[in-house]
Amino acid sequence: MTDARRREMQAPAIVFVVGLVTILGAWGFELIGGYAPCKLCLEQRLPYYIGLPVALAALLAAAAGAKVTVPRMLLLVAGLVFAINVYLGGYHAGAEWGWWAGPSDCGATGDATTSATDILAELETITVVSCTEVQWRFLFLSFAGWNFVVSLFLVAASLWGAFRPVDGAMDEGPAAPPMDSWATGRGWPGR
Repeated sequence: MTDARRREMQAPAIVFVVGLVTILGAWGFELIGGYAPCKLCLEQRLPYYIGLPVALAALLAAAAGAKVTVPRMLLLVAGLVFAINVYLGGYHAGAEWGWWAGPSDCGATGDATTSATDILAELETITVVSCTEVQWRFLFLSFAGWNFVVSLFLVAASLWGAFRPVDGAMDEGPAAPPMDSWATGRGWPGR
C-alpha cells in the first residue's frame, strides 16, 4: 500500500471511527445508562445511520485504490449529511438552553390504545421525555450540545478529506508532483 493511498484513507477512517464511537456512546447511554432519548435525540441519530455507511464506503474505496475522486465525493456526501446533524444538534441544544422554543410535538410516543383500561395501564408506565429538559451535562454541554460539537468535527474532517491537495497517484507508479485539490480544477495535468 502506497503512502498516497494511506493518506487518502485518513479522513474517511477518522470520520467513520469518530462517528461510530459517537453513536455507540449514544446507544450505551440509553441501554446501559438508562437515559431515555427524546424525539429530537432520536432524529439526531439518523444522520449517523446514513453518514457512517457513506464514510465506510469512502474508506473502502480509498483502500481499494479507486480514483481519488470516488472517496472524496463520498466524503463530501458524508459531510453534507453530518451538516444536517449540526443543525439538529444546535436546534436541540438551543431549545434546552431556552434560546428558542422546542418542538410542540416532543413527548411520549407509542402505539395507539383502544380502551380506557389500556390507557390507565399505560399512564403508569410511560415516561415522557421532553426535548427542552436536559437529562445530563458534561463540561456544560448536554447530549445535544456534544452531538453539535462532534457533528461539526465530522463535517470539518469530511471537508478536509474531500478538498485537501492531491498528493500524487494512487497507483504503485512513480510519484506525481503534488497537485491542488480536484475540486478547484487547478493542478491537474494539462491545465
